[in-house]
Amino acid sequence: MFTTFRRLVASSLLLAAGAVFASGPAPDALIRQVSTEVLDVAKTDKAIQAGDIAKVAALVENKVMPHVDFEVITRSAVGPQWRNASAEQRTRLQAEFKLLLIRVYSGALAQLKDQAVEITRTQPVQGSTQVIVQSEVRGKGEPIKLDYRLDKRGEAFKIIDVNVGGLWLVQNYRTQFAQELTKGGIDGLIGALAERNKGSKS
Repeated sequence: MFTTFRRLVASSLLLAAGAVFASGPAPDALIRQVSTEVLDVAKTDKAIQAGDIAKVAALVENKVMPHVDFEVITRSAVGPQWRNASAEQRTRLQAEFKLLLIRVYSGALAQLKDQAVEITRTQPVQGSTQVIVQSEVRGKGEPIKLDYRLDKRGEAFKIIDVNVGGLWLVQNYRTQFAQELTKGGIDGLIGALAERNKGSKS
């Protein structure tokens, strides 16, 4: 049930690495810098190219997760039922969701060859502390358009959503998660994610 958006989510998360910015560096400059660093690692690390989940997980933890408010992403994807989830259920949801995205991520990293990142626009979201950074992944074939939504957390901004080709990650997963939540509630969604992760090798 989680296959439709796999390639797009993987691409977006790859470039989301380091999209947190603090006072000082311009957001577009920082995104370009850190995204390039992640791309360089992915294109030169043979273990990542081979789809080594452990290496991918380490890259995600070191380069991506410090710059993502993953609780906000998971909460938004789950929707209103998040309020009814226990602390343990919330922890399990985040863990399984993260593993799902890491497995998707590993498949995308193995396919990287000559891609580069171009920042095309940065704009504030009126009436909020959020910022949208637009970019393109350019290489062979048509460029992939990516938008990042960031919100201020203390002195820095963190990613809370990613848009690929007109589809926001959170909304896409909310639609998919809603099906499992309707059938089996929070535990049903956790179980579905766990089964998906057990059966996925990329």
